[in-house]
Amino acid sequence: MLCAERMQRVQIEQVSARQVDLPLRVPYEVSLAKIERFDPFVIEVRGTDGEHGFGEALIIPGYTTETVEGSWRLCEILGSRVVGMDAEAAKAVARSHVHDGVGAASAMLAALDMLTGHPLLATRAAVAVPLLAPVQSSEPAALAEEIERTLAQGFRTLKVKVGFDWQRDLDHVGRIQGLVGDRATLRLDANQGFDSVDGIAFASRLAPQGIELFEQPCPLDDWRANAAVAVRSAVPVMLDESIYDLGDIDRAGAMDGVGFVKLKLKKMGSVDMLIEGLERIRANGLTPVLGDGVSLEIGCWAEACVAAHAIDNAGEMNGFLKTRERVFENPLPFSNGAIRIPAGYRPRLDTDLVERCTLRKATFGKQTLRA
Repeated sequence: MLCAERMQRVQIEQVSARQVDLPLRVPYEVSLAKIERFDPFVIEVRGTDGEHGFGEALIIPGYTTETVEGSWRLCEILGSRVVGMDAEAAKAVARSHVHDGVGAASAMLAALDMLTGHPLLATRAAVAVPLLAPVQSSEPAALAEEIERTLAQGFRTLKVKVGFDWQRDLDHVGRIQGLVGDRATLRLDANQGFDSVDGIAFASRLAPQGIELFEQPCPLDDWRANAAVAVRSAVPVMLDESIYDLGDIDRAGAMDGVGFVKLKLKKMGSVDMLIEGLERIRANGLTPVLGDGVSLEIGCWAEACVAAHAIDNAGEMNGFLKTRERVFENPLPFSNGAIRIPAGYRPRLDTDLVERCTLRKATFGKQTLRA
């Protein structure tokens, strides 16, 4: 870990921004889309003395107001601007662009946090971060088998995607409750799939036994609809896609029926900005949840490092378990339902795999290259 004075002197020698493409083991179906691959932006930053850091962000239209091409342009802008700067100046530049495109800015900020040895990313003692697991089967026999297999793997929190048809969703949740019993808790996630009428019809009829929360019932910018569902819901509502900054957290804190707010590193900026957001959630009397279910190992590792110190419930940083291949040369350890980071762990990118999976790339340094 670099001291603050040393960090000030770290000079950025090279930045590479790329978009990679990794197919999933099985398609991940949500109310907005059927996701078959993750194709995030990955930013790598190198210092003049060999320091190295990386960050990532996946942009999914509909989950966010950001666009893929706009985010790629911002990755290029940031890469070209920070080369030759010291790390603190580079961070200031990236922070100044958070409102232009938080995903791209966060990928740069996360890379700089790693480059400069942020204390939360330096695991001095072994930590374990329990994760949730998605339940995706719909056919009764397959559903029962999936639940038993998932519980046997050590997961004790399950995520159920809803937001398709409120009555079918309600029946589906009831079947899962019967199969799970008291062996795990459930998080229900509509991913903005309901309007207020269907959201209320679904949420008000839930049997609350074993259900921890109901996530993002209505579109991210329809605060009135989400509030209407929250006040009628039989279980606490959690907002996710609606949350981008501290003001959004405060707004959620004023809503009756909202008990949770979920954050992701790629939606807040840097590690310190993420910590500030988690603290703000608690200051509003709400419970924070952390994690990106559509992130590679890069984002999942950084979020797990933060969660180990700042979260006391199941993390949602499980995207790395969904891809066919892992991007770390020394894979992020996972067993018995939890990420298990050993003392001194520092991830290394599998450069051959990353290069093979690259869709496009831009490198900024003494010679600027695009491919």
